[in-house]
Amino acid sequence: MKQFLAAFVLSVFSLAAPAQNRGLPDFTELVEKQGPAVVNISTMQSARGSGSGRGAQPFPFDENDPMYEFFRRFIPRQPGMPGLPGPPREFESKSLGSGFVVSADGYILTNAHVVDAADEILVRLTDKRELKARVIGADKRTDVALIKIEATGLPTVRFGDPNVLKVGEWVVAIGSPFGFDNSVTAGIVSAKGRSLPQENYVPFIQTDVAVNPGNSGGPLFNLKGEVVGINSQIYSRSGGFMGISFAIPIDVAMEVQAQLRATGKVSRGRIGVVIQDVTKELAESFGLSQALGAAVNAVEKGGPAEKAGVEAGDVILKFDGKTVSGSGDLPRIVGATRPGSRVAIQLWRRGASKEVTVVVGEIPEERTTARGSRSSKPAERAANRLGLVVSELTVEQKRELDVNGGLLIEDVRSNAARADLRPGDVILAIIARGESTEIKSVEQFNRLLGRFDKSANVTLLVRRGDLQTFVTIKGLPDGRAE
Repeated sequence: MKQFLAAFVLSVFSLAAPAQNRGLPDFTELVEKQGPAVVNISTMQSARGSGSGRGAQPFPFDENDPMYEFFRRFIPRQPGMPGLPGPPREFESKSLGSGFVVSADGYILTNAHVVDAADEILVRLTDKRELKARVIGADKRTDVALIKIEATGLPTVRFGDPNVLKVGEWVVAIGSPFGFDNSVTAGIVSAKGRSLPQENYVPFIQTDVAVNPGNSGGPLFNLKGEVVGINSQIYSRSGGFMGISFAIPIDVAMEVQAQLRATGKVSRGRIGVVIQDVTKELAESFGLSQALGAAVNAVEKGGPAEKAGVEAGDVILKFDGKTVSGSGDLPRIVGATRPGSRVAIQLWRRGASKEVTVVVGEIPEERTTARGSRSSKPAERAANRLGLVVSELTVEQKRELDVNGGLLIEDVRSNAARADLRPGDVILAIIARGESTEIKSVEQFNRLLGRFDKSANVTLLVRRGDLQTFVTIKGLPDGRAE
């Protein structure tokens, strides 16, 4: 009996020992093998600066102050700083980011915002070589860029499948936070498929990996040493890491880079609808048993959806056989569909399921005319009751945006600052009390606003880039907001 008990206790301890010894994962082998494929990226942009200018931070001391000479000699100064007169001169702004080698002949993936507007891109390898890079292509909608250096035999990363990642799984980031090359941080997957405001084409991986400025564009690895994402954004109120980081799934990034390498740009599908989430209340009114799908608010005249028979008030449940759980799913699914494809759409209309076939269109390249056409002095003009400074579109802007009317938002103040409205947005229509009115002029817009009492909720149909969205402002001030 004693021998049996001794054997039993020994077997229990032998089973428990591995769990006790597991502890935290060891990342050393992963870093040794994959670290050499991670690069530091610095960019420079030249611009004209002058010895004085508005908007700069004032120099802290008067010229007669004894400390003036000390600050003048030893404190870095930005061109245009008052108190430091001088002729216009060239200066360079420098930014830092990360990237990783995807092919031995020098192709590197990074974030589009890392290389945006750069005059010169410099890549530093782990062997301390510094090589100039050129941009093959960049896609702002997914924040993915492909750059190229002239080199061969480079170490490359391996790719994993982000779809099999599990929440709670360990992941590792390697990058250059604040310029510190090949810094390694680790954490877990906090969530998957995150939708962020104005980021319609990326189902982000949320992690608690420490990511800071300079990590942008660097790889996110699973414990197998495979890249599962590109570190892209952080949520922060301080500018630094606060426990919430977002990475672009590598399968999304690789689809983008394949198009960038082939053509230098990305083609995306579109069907021409304005959508919103199906809430529990909407689901009940539509006769749906669950709150799922994307409710169609408006259909573009002459667009692919209208030609297919899609109507305002429909709920899109499936697109090309893929389930649309929420409105955020539809832009990703449609955007990933090749323009020109014939695709089945499953709709919910008037309490019954219906199927139509759409020929997918193509999203045009990003337009910037409206954003770049703001008044040079919007602050000198009075805001309307919503706290908006608006102006009528020019004939050229209407043609560029393919609209018949609309007002350009030049400045956002007061009450409107609480809503998701931005300078550069174009107001197309106002919706209130069940009625929708197209906006043609500033006078008409202000007259319509004057009809509502201060408890009214006003919804605006807004054009932002190539997309349209509804923005609701709850409660109106009594008078004008200056």
